[in-house]
Amino acid sequence: MTQIAIVVYPGFTALDFIGPYDVLRNLPDAEVRFVWHVPGPVAADSGVLIIGATHSFDETPSPDILLVPGGITTFEHARDEKLLDWVRRAHQTATWTASVCSGSVILAAAGLLKGKRATSHWMAVPMLKTFGVTPVGDERIVVAKATPNSIVTCAGVSAGIDLGMWLAGEIAGEARAKAIQLTIEYDPQPPFDSGHLSKASAATKATATAMLSKETVKAGQLVPSTLLLWDQALRAVRSKRLRRANARSESLTAPKSPRGLRR
Repeated sequence: MTQIAIVVYPGFTALDFIGPYDVLRNLPDAEVRFVWHVPGPVAADSGVLIIGATHSFDETPSPDILLVPGGITTFEHARDEKLLDWVRRAHQTATWTASVCSGSVILAAAGLLKGKRATSHWMAVPMLKTFGVTPVGDERIVVAKATPNSIVTCAGVSAGIDLGMWLAGEIAGEARAKAIQLTIEYDPQPPFDSGHLSKASAATKATATAMLSKETVKAGQLVPSTLLLWDQALRAVRSKRLRRANARSESLTAPKSPRGLRR
C-alpha cells in the first residue's frame, strides 16, 4: 500500500490539491489521507468549498508520499510549528515530499529546501530566497532533491496536475501514468496563452496582481507574511552573530605557536 498524505489547511487553494489528488489516487494500492491538526471540516480559500480532514498529524507519522498545497494563507501556516515539525518528521521516511504552488514556502520554512532549487507560484517565488532557496521561475516542475527522500516542487495551482502526472510516472511507470492521463482525460488546450509571466501582457500581469493582492488583504494575510519575513530575518542575524561568537571563541582558545628564539 502507498500512503499519500495531503495537507489541508484553512485557506488552501482547491485546485492545488484536487488536481494531484485525482491523479495520485489512481496509483496501485493507494491510500489517500487528508491531514491536518485534527480530523474535521476545513474551508478552502473561497470560504465556500469545505473539505474533510480525514486524519490528524499524529495518526499519520510516516506517509510514503507527502504533498503540501498552496493557498492564500500559506504564509500564516508557514509559521505553524506543529505543522512544520510534522513535515520534517514525515519527510524523513517519505519516498517523495512534494509541494504545489506556494506550498513550497511551507517546505522552505521547515528547512527542507535550504541550498536547493525550487519553484512556486510566481507571486511567491521571491519569498523562497528568504529561506536560502535558489528560486526557479521558468520551470513547471523542479526536483529539489533526488533519492532518497526525494523532494519535488511545482509552479502555481494548475501545475499540480502536471506534478501528479510526473509523480505517477516516477512511481508506477510511464504506462500506468499514461493510463491515468486518459482516465482523467487530461489533454490541456487552453483558449488563451497567458498562463506564465513570460507569456502574459503587462495589462494581464497588472490585473492578475491586483486580483491576488485583493485576496491577500481580504484574507488578512499582510501581517502573517510580514511576520514570516521578520522571523527569517531574525534567525539570519542570530545565526550570523553565533558564528562570529564561535569564531572568536575558537581563536582565543587555539594554542599559540611558540615564538622563535632570538640569537
